[in-house]
Amino acid sequence: MKERGSRTRGTFRLAGFLLVLVAAFGAQAEPPSSKLPGRKLDSKEPWGAFLGKAAHEVIGLEYRVQHPSNRVFLNTVDLYRIVEKGELGDPERLPELVRRLRPDITDTRALVLFELKPDNEESREKGREEARRYLAALNEVVEPDKKLAGGTGFEGSLFLEFEKGGVLWQLSWRTPEPGVTLYRWSYRRKKPDASWKERAAQKAEELPREEIEQRGELAEQALRGAYEGGERPQGFQGQVYLPVDCR
Repeated sequence: MKERGSRTRGTFRLAGFLLVLVAAFGAQAEPPSSKLPGRKLDSKEPWGAFLGKAAHEVIGLEYRVQHPSNRVFLNTVDLYRIVEKGELGDPERLPELVRRLRPDITDTRALVLFELKPDNEESREKGREEARRYLAALNEVVEPDKKLAGGTGFEGSLFLEFEKGGVLWQLSWRTPEPGVTLYRWSYRRKKPDASWKERAAQKAEELPREEIEQRGELAEQALRGAYEGGERPQGFQGQVYLPVDCR
């Protein structure tokens, strides 16, 4: 009876602990209008959020490539399904208000979790807090031998070349602390007579907004095609250099 009461109190504490997280996710201000290619014309998603989604998708797919035999859930799958499909424990023990939360990368074989954020201090702090809360929610309900921890050692880089000798886009990521993976988009200027590796060695610059607006749709399609084996997108005459090519 004492154990049951302790478990009940723990569940209530967890629910209160995560209430702030749920409220923060649900109370975002309406973003400014944007006409970035790759989305519907009436989309109000800002260009920064669009690039963030592309980064999340690509980095998640790369993690799966590096861990082909693991059960990996990306941010389209919520905590309830992760516990259920990952055979971690009883998902019914999750409080209702946290069941639909979706960590960015959860590996239920390695028992690790990653939260992806832009590479700056404010976002890093948010990622640290979100990873901690996701882990608290999961570890409250999983079996004793299936406790999860923040993942480490996940890093990489890829380049996107739109035409031979042209500009390069780079997406790079690192995991400076357990459970928090930080990503950054950057840019290399065109240099017609240089190889892509020579251009990649140039100084990295911030990705110009006009570049994003001009090539955003093409970049998204090319990256997805590189990982999913789809056809080369119409109008794309360049090459995607995945992390395996950059070593």
